[in-house]
Amino acid sequence: MTPKREAPPAHSTAVVRVLRLPAGETVDDRVAVEEPLELRIDGNPVAVTMRTPGHDEELALGFALSEGLQPVSARLPDDLAVNTIELEAPGFDPARVARSFYTTSSCGVCGKGALEAIAVESPPVESTLTISGTHVGQLPDRLRAAQAAFASTGGLHATGLFTAAGELVSAREDVGRHNAMDKVIGRAFLDGLLPLADHILCVSGRLSFELVQKAAVAGCPVLVAVGAPSSLAVELAVDRGITLCGFVRDGRCNVYSRPERITD
Repeated sequence: MTPKREAPPAHSTAVVRVLRLPAGETVDDRVAVEEPLELRIDGNPVAVTMRTPGHDEELALGFALSEGLQPVSARLPDDLAVNTIELEAPGFDPARVARSFYTTSSCGVCGKGALEAIAVESPPVESTLTISGTHVGQLPDRLRAAQAAFASTGGLHATGLFTAAGELVSAREDVGRHNAMDKVIGRAFLDGLLPLADHILCVSGRLSFELVQKAAVAGCPVLVAVGAPSSLAVELAVDRGITLCGFVRDGRCNVYSRPERITD
């Protein structure tokens, strides 16, 4: 029996009118919401990202961690500005951010002025975790079952955090694949789970360099995806000691790095 899906959060979807062809009928359709979120430190804007509203504090924390900003907490700003989160990051040096970040929902590294600006500031992942190939193959379906907003709109990416036994710890959706992972990492930070040496991250789409970067910063040893990795994603996974699994579907899987963590 297929488990009943939960309804998507009201803030994550919106209803629009659409003309359906070739029937020629005009009907209501549900689409994913996309809005900007400004991140501040000490009241000063440091980033703007396009995201699906919801779990904004988690998103802010995950983004800050991935950028090496060492955040402590995230909250609504004192002026209660809409679509704004205030980060507490003691010791933050504005010189680290030579520009005002702007990230689109499709690519978190768009707009960065130099390759050095996306250099990973994390040590190689240290973990003794292993996971069976059977459990790896089940992760995308388990993540899909938690994607209420995707089921309603077809327009959202997702990231899920799993135990080595394949149990879902948390799942988040967003129009941006990097935002979905930031939300999961931010939640793990709040729950005291970092580094994620005993966990697996699973994403609903392809594997980009930036997703591997975020997994490395979070200390996660295994990253699983339904789609394909890029060449730079594979190179970074090899460099940081991350097991990268792509094309995980229908019982099949390609392991691109550190295959010894995947058991029969």
